[in-house]
Amino acid sequence: MATVSLLTSIDATAHIHLVVGSNPLAAARCAKSLEVGAKPLLIAPETAELHYALQKRIDNGEVKWLKKTFEDEDVLRLGRDEINGVVDAVFVTLSPRDLLSSHISRLCLRNRIPVNVADSPSLCTFSLLSTHTDGPLQIGVTTNGRGCKLSSRIRREIASSLPLNLGAACARLGTIRKRIQEEDHLNHLALTDSLEDDSTDQTSAFNALVTEADLDAAKSRRIRWLSQICEYWPLRRLANITDTDVDSVLKSYAANPTTSTPLDTAHLDHVEKRGRIILAGSGPGHPDLLTRATHKAILSADIVLADKLVPSGVLDLIPRRIPVHIARKFPGNAELAQEELLSLGLAGLQAGKTVLRLKQGDPYIYGRGGEEFEYFQKEGYADRISVLPGITSALSAPLFAHIPSTQRGVSDQVLICTGTGRKGKPSVPPEYVDTRTVVFLMALHRISGLVADLTTYDSVDAKVVREDKTVDESRRLWPKTTPCAVIERASCPDQRVIRTTLEFVGAAIEEEGSRPPGLLVLGNACEALMKCDVRRKWVVEEGFKGFEEFIGLGASGIEELVVGNDKVKEGLESVVPLVRRDSFGRELKV
Repeated sequence: MATVSLLTSIDATAHIHLVVGSNPLAAARCAKSLEVGAKPLLIAPETAELHYALQKRIDNGEVKWLKKTFEDEDVLRLGRDEINGVVDAVFVTLSPRDLLSSHISRLCLRNRIPVNVADSPSLCTFSLLSTHTDGPLQIGVTTNGRGCKLSSRIRREIASSLPLNLGAACARLGTIRKRIQEEDHLNHLALTDSLEDDSTDQTSAFNALVTEADLDAAKSRRIRWLSQICEYWPLRRLANITDTDVDSVLKSYAANPTTSTPLDTAHLDHVEKRGRIILAGSGPGHPDLLTRATHKAILSADIVLADKLVPSGVLDLIPRRIPVHIARKFPGNAELAQEELLSLGLAGLQAGKTVLRLKQGDPYIYGRGGEEFEYFQKEGYADRISVLPGITSALSAPLFAHIPSTQRGVSDQVLICTGTGRKGKPSVPPEYVDTRTVVFLMALHRISGLVADLTTYDSVDAKVVREDKTVDESRRLWPKTTPCAVIERASCPDQRVIRTTLEFVGAAIEEEGSRPPGLLVLGNACEALMKCDVRRKWVVEEGFKGFEEFIGLGASGIEELVVGNDKVKEGLESVVPLVRRDSFGRELKV
């Protein structure tokens, strides 16, 4: 059987840790020493090149740098006075092939000083665990020198499986333990005094009924009682314990200190419901492009506040029991409509409801998601905000139109812009770069003005006048022959793509009409896969058929897959088993 390590927990407060080296690992060792309350001493030559994090801690006075080479006497004279100057631990961050590393290891071994040498388990008398810390709760993982990366991975997996607030629950249970011990000690003293006071008035047979063993049994009952709480309560319930629950537990114990059964935990299943706001992106339009997280939010919300442009296919997934408010945004009313949504969201939060703020695309890509986060943060709900990403049309719409936003030899960068700035003002137009793909959102209503901004210096919105009254012409203009595409209602059944150039895009939209929401894609990538007919000013493509070839998926797509449809599952299982597992290999229920 392979030898394993003895895992211990050490109170390192005020300990002296000697760190040899000046590299990033030395900085990490100093940081860990400071984290546990120790005092790190760094030994490195004055000419050593210090890691920037290490230099910062030295400048702040957190780490003392001894500008010298290592000497054997250092481990015996730099420590605490109460242990005759011997240091508490030594960390060597030099290469294990460095002769000094093995020398320090042998020196520490002779003097029984704990030593850790980087990447050399054979030279170490102790190793640091990969730890997860949550308040008083610490979980450490070691592979005993077989792989620190693996230890870190296992630690992350364990930590991710724990319920939230478990560290705080440990602190509260510690409070229960301490208070019970104090109360039992007082009760023990009171009972002892009572026995002494009454001994002259009672018979020896009566006093014999209360013995020292009875007092010890009373003291041990609280240990069993608290142990049963820790042993039998589910971790999820323990994590939900509050200060009020602590008082309730203590009152229950005071009322019946002889109980040997766990306290009833049913009330913890009915935790007071707190309001929550979820800012979620609904994707470009097709319900199959919703994330599973957003779909779960739709099914579990108490109120849905949706943007006007969220398509009906997504709104149809909202259960009928859930109230839905659609933003009343139209030209001239955008700000009032936004204020109304924020007020409704705040009212829902204050009422303890789960409010889903459903947005088109991604909430942080021209969706005002950041502004709404700030609003609810200022109202005191920072810890009750969740943000769920969505597939932005800025990147997915070109894909549905067979336009690769980046392609080697054609486009090496993507720029996402708005055609309409704050309060309806035009934004500053980007200059021409022949290897750039530019996507304009909220621009089609002023397409003629945008084309003028891009292709001329003296347009009303983009003209820059110098102090000498001349027009600034340093910006590179876009050639009118630049390929572009207008993509409207991307991924919806009535999707439309107009392929043209900057010269004719305004006329094309004027003649074909508008079908919002839409965007403009500009750059040579527009012709990387689909070449336009040079004899025509523009080409119109109608309809979207992107998901029809998915085996077993019907028109409702994600609804059938997530909510349940036996035929759909059978169809998919004929191709690939519908089994999903997490990183522990446990089957996930769909």
